[in-house]
Amino acid sequence: MGRTVPGDAAPDRGGELPGPELRPYRRALLLFRPHIGTGLVVLVLIAIAAVLGLVPAVVTRGVVDYLTTSGDDFGHVVRLVLLGVAAAILAGLVGATSEYLRARIGQNIVLNLRDRLIDRLLQQSVGFFGDRRAGEVLSRMNNDVAGVQDVVDDTVFGITEQTLIAAGALALMFVFDWQLALFVLVLLPAFALPSRAASNRLYRVNTTIQERLTDITARLTEVFGISGALLVKAFGTADRERARLHGLTRELRDLQIRSVLIQNWFGQAMNIIQSAGPSLIWLMGGYQVINGRTSLGTMITFIVILVPRLYNSLSFLGAINVKLGGSLALFRRIFAYLDLEPVVAEAPNAVDLPLLDGRAEFDRVTFGYPGSSEPALRDVSFRAEPGQLVALVGPSGAGKTTATSLLCRFYDPDSGAIQLDGYDLRELTLDTISRHFGIVYQDTFLFHDTIRENLRYARPDASQEELDQAVTAANLDDVLARLPDGYDTVVGERGFRLSGGEKQRIAIARTILKDPRVLILDEATSHLDSVSEQLIQAAMKSLFAGRTSLVIAHRLATVTAADLILVFDRGRVVERGTHGELVAAGGLYRELYERQFLGAPDEPGPAIAAE
Repeated sequence: MGRTVPGDAAPDRGGELPGPELRPYRRALLLFRPHIGTGLVVLVLIAIAAVLGLVPAVVTRGVVDYLTTSGDDFGHVVRLVLLGVAAAILAGLVGATSEYLRARIGQNIVLNLRDRLIDRLLQQSVGFFGDRRAGEVLSRMNNDVAGVQDVVDDTVFGITEQTLIAAGALALMFVFDWQLALFVLVLLPAFALPSRAASNRLYRVNTTIQERLTDITARLTEVFGISGALLVKAFGTADRERARLHGLTRELRDLQIRSVLIQNWFGQAMNIIQSAGPSLIWLMGGYQVINGRTSLGTMITFIVILVPRLYNSLSFLGAINVKLGGSLALFRRIFAYLDLEPVVAEAPNAVDLPLLDGRAEFDRVTFGYPGSSEPALRDVSFRAEPGQLVALVGPSGAGKTTATSLLCRFYDPDSGAIQLDGYDLRELTLDTISRHFGIVYQDTFLFHDTIRENLRYARPDASQEELDQAVTAANLDDVLARLPDGYDTVVGERGFRLSGGEKQRIAIARTILKDPRVLILDEATSHLDSVSEQLIQAAMKSLFAGRTSLVIAHRLATVTAADLILVFDRGRVVERGTHGELVAAGGLYRELYERQFLGAPDEPGPAIAAE
């Protein structure tokens, strides 16, 4: 079939995502869109609570004015007080319901962000993870999302709630005494100045805090992983790592102290304004009462209830503004990952192939890694037929592993095409490729789990009989017999409790269990002793049968029996043929073969190795 150009990436499974053309604040608000129904209920409850919160002001004014005008009906006072108590109880019930619904919405938004990040990261190509430290990705998932979690609830509901409270208090002031209300209104602009200054400073500090958190998480992930810990012990660099990590944590401490100071200075400024405001209102209110322009109950209600309620709301809104200014850095970092389009994308009309013959063909493929000045492959063409064993040999860095990575569609070629059963790989679904491919690497990765679960990673529904067959084929029976817990033995991080050869045999058994149509072995027997390798080679014969098999090998026991040998050098296929043909041709393959097997004198030169 003809080659096709991949289409746009498939949309997120979580639904439409607010696009990058929107400002971060607006994108953050649009995260509430799936929760509009529940959100409207919350807004109604907030409005009811705001109205109920004004009842104490009405009760206070009524009681004081009634008592100061020679009121003699104590029952009237009781009724007013009972009204206030009832309003308080109802407000508590409404508030509790509102908080519960707000918490659910907030947690669902955070869950949605984490899910979207996971989905987006799983869509990325291998190159994405090769260009980044694992700790950087973890920091976005943990530190940044956790920081946003503290802000989500305040963005809509907190602002709405405090705005309604402030508006209700101000409206009641105008109902009680419009002149005194105007005086209160004149003092309000003072709340905006500290908020703006603190917000800008906090944004800059929090941006740097998140960068340092990323640095620390990345370094801790590297140093305290089993591979990093072994390296530190082997080179005796514990003091150096200690000094580096201590430096990072102390810098983080200083930044966090600065963040706290900014928020504290803002809080102090708000306290000063909140303290000075009522003092001025005492003067204005006292003047009004003395001149008979307002009642004592009105003045007391202003100072004791309405003004503190208004000022507290304005202070809270200012604090939200400061918090949102600081959280803008978090939203930018999260949205930057959510906006990443996968380099290797699935075409909208991609074809799914339930069955596969396994015919693979490279047609003048050229590919260079991003940032590299030289291509890793140049104009490579070859064909591997079903049932064929194709060996890739050549000096280290010649392009062998790159070729197999392209065949697995970890990357797309810069030019040329790679076809599978006549389809350009870019025409097929990614699931088709992963489902029909089996790969065993030189550097085997095992999860910190049991041997059983590591094997079943290939096929979660595999029966015990199928596990046993795969274990036997990979010559793993003796390993399980020695382990006290057998299949239920926990292998440790990256399989640390097992030898290199044992890990590779588990990886081979895992691939056998998958039963792929296309098999790739990248130095898969490099850690095996000679006896185990011979047993594995025997087991491989049944594994190779009927499959397209590409093998990169340091030792030539498998290579010599290959149907086709491709000799790579500097990104090109410079020789091809069977073992006998290539030895007879007297080229690079013969030179490599003689060095390894015929005892040629050691001298500088290429060795047969994986990239």
